[in-house]
Amino acid sequence: MYNVVKANITDLDKILQVDSEVIGNTGRRNFIRNAIERRNCIVVQEENNIVGFLIYDTNFFDCSFISLVIVSPSKRRKGYASLLMEYMLNNSPTVKVFSSTNCSNVRMQKVFEANGFIQSGNIENLDEGDPEIIYFNSN
Repeated sequence: MYNVVKANITDLDKILQVDSEVIGNTGRRNFIRNAIERRNCIVVQEENNIVGFLIYDTNFFDCSFISLVIVSPSKRRKGYASLLMEYMLNNSPTVKVFSSTNCSNVRMQKVFEANGFIQSGNIENLDEGDPEIIYFNSN
């Protein structure tokens, strides 16, 4: 059984554990803590264990922007990223929702497309030789 909810500060260590599985450290602790405190962090739980999270803000031209979607490597390809996206789209504080991923991240591109996002442009020069693709969804 799964549950998708806004994160609480008591979830911080569990979220950091998932993040650390993916990036190998807890260097985003303050970023994640701030998102939780602003109520801009969503978690997906499987049997009371956090298996993924999504962070967004509304600073992108007054639109929601999903800046991070992380799912534990052992829980990928089970629909958790889509559950997080669905919750975000259904509860977004703005009509327009944007996000992005590298051109090389084909898995995330498929997640966006499966959740009704369309390509909306590219940004060069963020990661050398790997353009960022901007995605858009209007709920």
